[in-house]
Amino acid sequence: MLEIVAQAVINGLLIGGIYALVSIGVTLIFGVVKIVNFAQGEFVMIGMYITFFLATQLGIDPILSLVVSMPLLFVVGVLIQHFLIRRVLGLNDLPQIFLTFALSLLLMNLALMLLTANYRTVHTWYSDEALHIGGLYIPIAKLAAFVLAMVLSGILWTFLHSTDLGKAMRAASQNRDVAQLMGINPHRVFAVALGIALALAGAAGSLLMPFYPAYPLVGQVFVLMAFVAVVLGTLGNVLGALVASLLMGVAESLGIQFIGADSGLIVVFLLLLTTLAVRPSGLAGGWRR
Repeated sequence: MLEIVAQAVINGLLIGGIYALVSIGVTLIFGVVKIVNFAQGEFVMIGMYITFFLATQLGIDPILSLVVSMPLLFVVGVLIQHFLIRRVLGLNDLPQIFLTFALSLLLMNLALMLLTANYRTVHTWYSDEALHIGGLYIPIAKLAAFVLAMVLSGILWTFLHSTDLGKAMRAASQNRDVAQLMGINPHRVFAVALGIALALAGAAGSLLMPFYPAYPLVGQVFVLMAFVAVVLGTLGNVLGALVASLLMGVAESLGIQFIGADSGLIVVFLLLLTTLAVRPSGLAGGWRR
């Protein structure tokens, strides 16, 4: 019994690392720009397709494709901020919500039209390999994805707390008007925040490809979990989103293991409702961002 629980926890933590990359991107955009990005999952999908074509056409390993997917989506994020999101920042919430929701629908339907609904997979030498420790089974592809996800999260945390630009982003997230009075350029900060968030989505897509299929609607799976993690971990709190994502991965895995294959999301939403009933501000309410 203990071994079964341990295996479920390991499986949950490994997928929770991917959830973390997506949810950190969502919470970074919300915390700094004050916009909910409904299209974040579609950029995970784009990252997956970039990785798929690099692997099948050029033979580039999905992990190595990070050096293409992340910079490319960073540039896309900067352009989206400059040409789209910047136009609605001074308006009320509805135009902002409709903008990112429309962007999500546009990207999904473009993918369906250009790439069809077929599932695309990338098989690597480590896709079917696993470490066996005692009676535990640890897939190498998921372990690599988890480790790299935690490394990227650590790099982002260091950037936010140790660089002038990162501190400017944190200041803008806490009080935009005061930050502007202190000489911080909000448009530069917002562009970097969008770029980083989309780069993390691209990284999630690349890391998923060795063990998860790409298809036009795949982003909806991950953006749903990201929004739950953002609320569970406290809106705008990067560390909270990371911790909440790992907890959600474990909760989902335990639910699948002990209740049923279709019950993972039910357990996750029960975790969310229970947490908000006890702690309405989220798990990380009051934590340092």
